[in-house]
Amino acid sequence: MINSVEIGNFLSHSDTKLNFENGVTVFVGHNGAGKSSIIDAITFALFGKHTRKSSKGLIRRGSTQGYSKVTFTINGQQYEAVRKIDSKGALAAKFSKINNGEVTEIASGERKQFGESMTHEIEKTLGLDFEKLKIASIVQQGELNSIIKAKPKEFKELLNAVIGIDKLDVASNNMKEVIKEFREEIKQKEGFDDTHIDILERDLENYLKELEESKPEKERLQTIQKMLLSEVSNLRKKLEDETPKIEKIKQLDLRKKELQSYAREAIKEIQREIAEKERKIEDCEHCFEYAGLKDDLENKLEKITLAIEQAQKKIQELSNLETALKEKQNLAKKLQLMDNKCPVCDSEVEKLNPLFQEEHLANELESIKNQISSSQKEKEMYHTKKLEFSKKLQSSIDAEATLKAHSVKDENELNKIKEEIQIKKISIDKIPVISSSNLLEIAKIDSHSQLLFENISKLEDETIGFEEDKFLNLKNLVEEKQSELSNVDQRLGAINEKILKHQENISKIKESMTELRKVKEYINELNDIQTNVFNRDGVVATSLRSWALNSISSKASEYLTLLNTKIQRLQLAEKTRDISITCYSKKEVLDLESLSGGEQVSVALALRLGMAHLLGASNLNLMILDEPTTHLDVERKKSLVGVLSQLSNIANSSNPMQFVIITHDAEIFEDSTVERIYRFESTENGSKITSL
Repeated sequence: MINSVEIGNFLSHSDTKLNFENGVTVFVGHNGAGKSSIIDAITFALFGKHTRKSSKGLIRRGSTQGYSKVTFTINGQQYEAVRKIDSKGALAAKFSKINNGEVTEIASGERKQFGESMTHEIEKTLGLDFEKLKIASIVQQGELNSIIKAKPKEFKELLNAVIGIDKLDVASNNMKEVIKEFREEIKQKEGFDDTHIDILERDLENYLKELEESKPEKERLQTIQKMLLSEVSNLRKKLEDETPKIEKIKQLDLRKKELQSYAREAIKEIQREIAEKERKIEDCEHCFEYAGLKDDLENKLEKITLAIEQAQKKIQELSNLETALKEKQNLAKKLQLMDNKCPVCDSEVEKLNPLFQEEHLANELESIKNQISSSQKEKEMYHTKKLEFSKKLQSSIDAEATLKAHSVKDENELNKIKEEIQIKKISIDKIPVISSSNLLEIAKIDSHSQLLFENISKLEDETIGFEEDKFLNLKNLVEEKQSELSNVDQRLGAINEKILKHQENISKIKESMTELRKVKEYINELNDIQTNVFNRDGVVATSLRSWALNSISSKASEYLTLLNTKIQRLQLAEKTRDISITCYSKKEVLDLESLSGGEQVSVALALRLGMAHLLGASNLNLMILDEPTTHLDVERKKSLVGVLSQLSNIANSSNPMQFVIITHDAEIFEDSTVERIYRFESTENGSKITSL
């Protein structure tokens, strides 16, 4: 049972402590006075859970931290659970047991990674967790009578929640996930899972059928391949024998063209030689009359050169004498006698020296000029001769050089060259027009042309009987047969690959099917477990519900006896999709709708108590009814009070129960036998609690 609840700066309470005893305790007060906060204080201290949006919202406005502490007794042992929270959301928690006023810590905090969990220790001590406590011990507003007003299917869902069928759903889903993951693992490993067995069987059948159909086609292609190989081999041998001939035909054509080309070039070369020799004759024919005159002409040229030099020397001497006479003539003009006196010394002179006489000097100058003119003519005559001899000398030099360049010594050699030219002209005239039809005549040009002709004759002998059209047809036939063979090889390769692939697929499918059949057997067993054990409508769930219904029926019937109603027994039974509730008096079966309001409340309360007992709530033996009068009319409210007044009988039984009733209808308890009533009021300093 809950011994006390102490809260500080928690929701609307600044500093509140409530003591509890067995039996019925009633909280009355208007909405917002802090009545339901006691429920949050109890669940927060025990499990750290509550009905608010966030844990920070538990702290009273204006405060930085709050706490909730609950003391309770289980089988004679007293315990204390306290949790604190600050404005940052940090939590502190401690769970202890109390012996003779001495406090011993059992657990603190929620560091589950270190194996420390106060909540876990409390769950072990109470024998239930927060979810079960909510179902077993806390009846929210308007939910008291909902248990008998609910539709049969809804009642079944409630029962499933009471006995934990939802855990079976989780287990069922987990099992489905296990099966799914197992299938995925098999699929990754094998490429298939057990759902593909039928597909694999069809694939296997198709592969076997195609494999059987492929064998005759393979044999047929192998026969064609063998035949074509033989044909291609024979044709290739013929082609190999004929192929060198086509090459020789090409060489024959090239050799003929080569001979014709050589002949043309040879004729051109002879013509060039004739032209060269004719030029030689032309160059040398007139050289013999000048050749051999070089020495004589050089002597004559030397003498004339000497005569020119002497004439030039004489002219120079006469020119110098002429100049001197001219100077004397100028002086003579100045030396004229005046009265037979010397113009220089004024001495008496009878007659001037002829050297200073103008007439004499003029005569001398005239004579000198005639001599110079005569010498000039002589020099010019020598110069003309020198040019003539120089020209003849150059012609002689050129003639000797030309003869030497052409290697002609005398006129006999030149005559021989003329004879050679005549012979070559005659031979050229005998050569016919160059064509492939007169190669024999062309071959007579020289030894090289004869050698070329011999090669041509040999090639013609080696290619006798060769027909190029037949060779090309043979070549095309080989290519056609080879193409046919390649096509057959490809088809045969494709069918071999197909057969090999089918054999591999057949082997793989057989191995996979052997493995997948084992997988299917295993998954079928898992499905059987999932269907029969974890399914909420399976054997296990049905058995659990049957046991639970009998347990609840039995315990609810005991509570109804204590509540002093005409109903002697309750019987819960499961049908296909719902749960039925049957009430029995001593003599007859009672319909729920025919029961009075008080009787209906008693039935609902008995069922709740029966469920609480089933969930193991006997460890705490606590039930909280939050606003049980909500949505009840006046008559039913009075009936509820009557039932609640009888709860003391349960509290005083061998297995006492503790009830907390939260309501804002204080007036309904004015004439009741309930003695522990607390009034809650909202004040500026928080919730105020008064014992009535």
